[in-house]
Amino acid sequence: MADMKYSKAMQRLEEIIKRIENDEIDIDELSEQVKEAVTLVRLCKDKIEKADLEVKEVVDGFEKEQEK
Repeated sequence: MADMKYSKAMQRLEEIIKRIENDEIDIDELSEQVKEAVTLVRLCKDKIEKADLEVKEVVDGFEKEQEK
């Protein structure tokens, strides 16, 4: 799941949430679905943090070039 793209992870997370909200998930599978949702949230959070760091590095590099 770690190699899943952000958009796919968000799509799957939205599916799970929709099923939970609409009472479409049987109590027997609820725990597994919640575990999957938590994993997806962590994956998305990690991807956002990584992208944020990369953007900051690019911007910092650009700003240093402009100072020359």
